[in-house]
Amino acid sequence: MKPAPFSYHRPGTREEVDGLLAELGPGAKLLAGGQSLIPILNMRLAAPEHLIDLNFLRDEAADPVLDDGTLVFGPLVRQAAAERSPLVAERLPLMVEVLAHVAHPAIRSRGTVVGSIAHADPAAELPALFVLLEGEARVRGAKGRRTIAAGELFASHLETTLKPGEWIEEVRLPARAGGAFEEFARRHGDYALCGVAALAADGDVALSFVGMGATPVRFVGDVATAVEQLEPEDDIHATAQYRRHLAEQLGARVARRAREAA
Repeated sequence: MKPAPFSYHRPGTREEVDGLLAELGPGAKLLAGGQSLIPILNMRLAAPEHLIDLNFLRDEAADPVLDDGTLVFGPLVRQAAAERSPLVAERLPLMVEVLAHVAHPAIRSRGTVVGSIAHADPAAELPALFVLLEGEARVRGAKGRRTIAAGELFASHLETTLKPGEWIEEVRLPARAGGAFEEFARRHGDYALCGVAALAADGDVALSFVGMGATPVRFVGDVATAVEQLEPEDDIHATAQYRRHLAEQLGARVARRAREAA
């Protein structure tokens, strides 16, 4: 199938993006990597009137940068660039481990870090990492800028707390050593039936889960208590009970590995 007709816009600056979103209203969608958006358009699960292409923004960093101990990802930093980045490997090795599980190399070569988080799919790996690390989203629009903490960004499946006309101009992740991530999928590159990320510090282990509820949530404490609070759903791929079993098994493994890494 092909997408429904839409008007195409190619801004050159972030300010132009602000203006277009304010002018065009809720009928506009942003395009960066397009690895989630384009299939949705082709299947006509969405039919925006306007598409705003960010790929021609001028002077945008193609790689993550370090800002006072925080890794900063602009709107056009591809997942593959983050995966290959020596800076990420040194300052946040957990992200490299997580990115290796994101779809396939061809997808990561176009998909962006910011785009995956903005898409707010609880079955995706990067939103779970974002929550685990207690990162920040720098948000802007015609009315100004603000910062949203990771724990306050996600509202539900594919929904964020962004206001009309706002968009995420960068994602900020604190540099952290160690950590561990594992997921279980029927085939490598498929959406995981369950995934778990963990960080250990000062004797505590923080956990976040992939595909185990409407939004990724951060837990601190033992795995069993965290799993009890999850809200997995039955679907054609697995029952909620089986997903909970996977969460318990994977959670125990990553918690142990995170402690060893710490």
